[in-house]
Amino acid sequence: MPAFVVLPFIDFEREHPKEAALIASHKTPWVPDTGVPHAVVGLTIKQDMTLLRAWREYLGLTQAEVADKAGITQSALSQMESGESKLRKATRVKLATAMGLIAEQLA
Repeated sequence: MPAFVVLPFIDFEREHPKEAALIASHKTPWVPDTGVPHAVVGLTIKQDMTLLRAWREYLGLTQAEVADKAGITQSALSQMESGESKLRKATRVKLATAMGLIAEQLA
């Protein structure tokens, strides 16, 4: 008798919809300095968000909150989140600090 079975989540979801919904709704707590959570990566890939916006939304912060903590305007943050321009290193450090991250997590 096998000890484990590995299958695509979509197949698990079809066979066990209640359990799959529970798993999908679970938000794993983020621990500082441990990389980028799967949920953040998912937002960047599935919803084509910039890493900056994905982190902000994952952390439940508004643009106004992050902009205020970083010492920039909300409209400037909005432009940065749109991906119109690449973040300068100093700006990335300010934004990371404002969200409790390290700059490399926004790179």
